Amino acid sequence: MSGVLRPPVAPKRPHTHREHGVERDDPYQWLRERDDPAVAAHLEAENAYADAVMAPDAALRERLFEEIKGRIRQDDETYPVRWKRFLYYERYEEGAEYPRHWRRPAEPDGAAEELMLDVPALAAGHEYFDLEAGDVSPDERLLAYSVDLTGDRVETLFIKDLESGEALPDRVDEVDGGHAWSACSRFLFYTKHDPETLRSFQVWRHELGTPADRDALVFEEGDETFEVSVAASKSGELIFITSSQTLSDEVWLLRADAPLSEPHRFAPRRRGLEYEVEHHGDGFYIRTNLGAPEFRLMRTPVGATGEAHWEEVFAMPEGAFLVDFELFDGFLVTSERERGLDRLRVRRLADPGAAPVEIAFDEPAYSAWIGDNLHFESRWLRYGYSSPSTPDTLYEQHLETGERRLLKQLPVPGGYDPADYVTERVEVAARDGARVPVSLVYRRGRPRDGGGALLLEGYGAYGISSHATFSAERLPLLDRGFCWAIAHVRGGQELGRAWYEAGRQRDKRNTFNDFIDCAEQLASEGYGAREKLCATGGSAGGLLLGAVLNERPDLFAAAVAHVPFVDVVTTMLDDSIPLTAGEFDEWGDPSEREAFDTMLGYSPYDNVRAADYPALLVVAGFHDSQVQYWEPAKWVARLRERGTGARPILLKTEMDSGHGGASGRHDGYRETARDYAFLLRALGVKG
Repeated sequence: MSGVLRPPVAPKRPHTHREHGVERDDPYQWLRERDDPAVAAHLEAENAYADAVMAPDAALRERLFEEIKGRIRQDDETYPVRWKRFLYYERYEEGAEYPRHWRRPAEPDGAAEELMLDVPALAAGHEYFDLEAGDVSPDERLLAYSVDLTGDRVETLFIKDLESGEALPDRVDEVDGGHAWSACSRFLFYTKHDPETLRSFQVWRHELGTPADRDALVFEEGDETFEVSVAASKSGELIFITSSQTLSDEVWLLRADAPLSEPHRFAPRRRGLEYEVEHHGDGFYIRTNLGAPEFRLMRTPVGATGEAHWEEVFAMPEGAFLVDFELFDGFLVTSERERGLDRLRVRRLADPGAAPVEIAFDEPAYSAWIGDNLHFESRWLRYGYSSPSTPDTLYEQHLETGERRLLKQLPVPGGYDPADYVTERVEVAARDGARVPVSLVYRRGRPRDGGGALLLEGYGAYGISSHATFSAERLPLLDRGFCWAIAHVRGGQELGRAWYEAGRQRDKRNTFNDFIDCAEQLASEGYGAREKLCATGGSAGGLLLGAVLNERPDLFAAAVAHVPFVDVVTTMLDDSIPLTAGEFDEWGDPSEREAFDTMLGYSPYDNVRAADYPALLVVAGFHDSQVQYWEPAKWVARLRERGTGARPILLKTEMDSGHGGASGRHDGYRETARDYAFLLRALGVKG
């Protein structure tokens, strides 16, 4: 695949870490010196090498790009969402990298639409452009939005007058992206980062027409393990300031009609208490783990918000995990998860103990979620549904009659028929007896004879579930005979809170073992040939991938790792790096010997060994503030130094983006086409 090309060799500079009496040699630590010209030169050399190795696949990449593009409607628009007097939606136009944001009056039907944000025009001239779509003021006259031009999550806040179409002179630099308006539409609340760690830690109040240096600090979070967000309640009467960490939450309330008042605390934080709040009428509804590891819904009067006053609204079904809820006048809708599958249930607030009405879904693997429901008085629940073979579908269901109507299904050009693809869900017996769900999709008629290619995807961290949803971008691989599988490993929350707890800190190895066991069983059951197994993961999923490849370098033929978190111990010991302190509850605090030993035992960078690793494409973002670019750069340097195989190990650093990759949709298609071409070539698949 690489011919006579020689990969760059990162110079080694002596550097040793010493913690708990353990010395760790780290000759590539110098790569973190962002301003050192040698670092830029090395990354550019790696990019040039990767481009040269993949140059013979240029025609294949272009063909894959056109296939992906051809499966995604280029002039599509979102289904309108009504808020107050207007319908809001986004529309892509043919050839555009970004959508335009529109609205039109809800009454009368057919009224002229208004262009709110011309995002393609705003993005013109920028290599990277990420828009936080923002918030419309209560009087629907103003739009607050923020823009990130590098991918480092540091944004600039702007305000636009929607009636005149003019941008206001108000501008706030270095914000975090969250906003909430006062009831009078005169004050805007927003969050700011700690400039050193990029932790969201402050809430500020801006008065329209005044310079940003006169903005008032409303709230500051002093605990470096907590992050702050700000949002308006669905009722519009309150502004919620939420300070959260992995195992604890604290909500502060501010009346939207009294923006100059001081916020007051809903309920004090304490270790292990998690809660989130919504306001409705004379009370608050609370999703919490108080006395319920799988969470439950509670209610308390407006005047008595301490946890001693919380009362359970209804008893959760046995084995169900409460994911989310939505309130209507007279009705309550919950999103729950049982045995790894989503459930949507409708209850009457007047009789929450009665048997709920369940919205039925009949595929073996799927995702369902509560959509945008912005009005309490609506009698229609809007929700979404998707499966690996069914495109994203938006429905409304009448809360009283049960009538259901289809609003929109994601169009898939090219004659797509869901019946041409098979969705399955299997359970893998992990080595310790746990049953790990796996969602699969492949083209109908593909033989399960152990001869085809299989791509296994995983994440397994932070309690974030990997959802079994549709992706038109997968179709070029499925149509070439791949089976795409999602391993719902421990560390996610697919099987509830206990599933997450069993995959973090001292139990983190369960995540890696689950992934290996899934790959082994899928191969043994004929879903993929052992010599054609591939793997992919990003961020914490990149950590999963790195640990698995060290443990079983023989298991996969090829892998793609996006912004992989692989230098775990060094990063977690460095509190100058963004997010570190807030991650202790996920990975452990390495200043403690037990946690240090656990992390050192699986840290991908620290455990690279003399082995024949699979063909590997590693993608980094130079402006990534969540996984710094030097982690994948150091990992690749060490893999090259210690690995014994001849298969290519490539590093591609996107110099104009951050954690999420390219911001434009066509640039994103090209990155996906590059990844697919790499895998196809590594497996020797023609075309």
